Amino acid sequence: MRRRWLLLAVILSAPSGCDNVTWGGVDVRLQAPSTLAQAVADPAAEPAPEASLPPLPAGPILLAGTREGDRATLTVVGEVRGDGLGALPTEAQAPGFLQHFTRTLLPPGTELVLFGEGVRVGRLTVTGTATDSTSCQPRARVTGVVELIPGASQAGRLLALTDSAARRRAWSPFRAQETAYDERAGSIAMATEAIRQVGAEWPPSLVEARGDIQTFRMTDAEGPSVAATFLFGDRLAVAEPGAGAYALFVLGTSQGGAYLTSYVGYRPAAGGKGAPRYFSHLDWDGDGDTEVLLDVFGARTRWFASLGQRGGGWVQTFQDPCGTPEG
Repeated sequence: MRRRWLLLAVILSAPSGCDNVTWGGVDVRLQAPSTLAQAVADPAAEPAPEASLPPLPAGPILLAGTREGDRATLTVVGEVRGDGLGALPTEAQAPGFLQHFTRTLLPPGTELVLFGEGVRVGRLTVTGTATDSTSCQPRARVTGVVELIPGASQAGRLLALTDSAARRRAWSPFRAQETAYDERAGSIAMATEAIRQVGAEWPPSLVEARGDIQTFRMTDAEGPSVAATFLFGDRLAVAEPGAGAYALFVLGTSQGGAYLTSYVGYRPAAGGKGAPRYFSHLDWDGDGDTEVLLDVFGARTRWFASLGQRGGGWVQTFQDPCGTPEG
């Protein structure tokens, strides 16, 4: 099918290799080495620092972020490994790996395939890289120019993949999902059932305790799905929880006019705060089943986690190793 692009920005045909650099009153000239020997590395010289670093990931890299206008900022989540996600080596484990990873796999000019609401919606061309220090461990972050297909102008939360296989994925119409009365009522019903099951303290008002609610539609589901986070004695942010606080996350899918609970996540803050919220969804491993990415807030930092379908239900398939109960 013939694709039409909605070009949201003009991409420079010759991007600079450096950011935030201004040349003034300086005559810069490039001069080749006088002999070929100057350009050849000495075999006996000390190996480059990268030689002692862990190998770069061979699988696709998943990134997540948001768009503002014609630009987006995306943070690396992890490597797609089989039907799950794998964490990358940390700077504490392998000093220098983060810079090596970013410079090699995400340099300016790299093209990422963008997804919104579970479908392919466009591409991002990397124009700059940085380190995201807001997560529980430093991770690579990219910014770039976005091009979206017509009809996807409402795509704000984005996921991205780096692999060539993602460029062969089918295009589907983008449909922004709105949360209506049925989804709000369904989330309350699921939370009511979950609180009884886990034996948690009842909040004064479930409606006021609901910190986040998102409606989405999976390609492999009959009806819309809803994900909601309820908080007791806490808020959905990087902040210290109150005494007796907890977070409750519920996910359900509409079947026969009612929302049936398919996943419950309950975490008392006494063991370490970890309040998740739905970020986005995508079949990022290409196996036909949808995965859900969660953005998790701790007392002093935040991290990513994911849910996947196993045996007809949902289970947590990934959490940043740094997303410990001490969070």
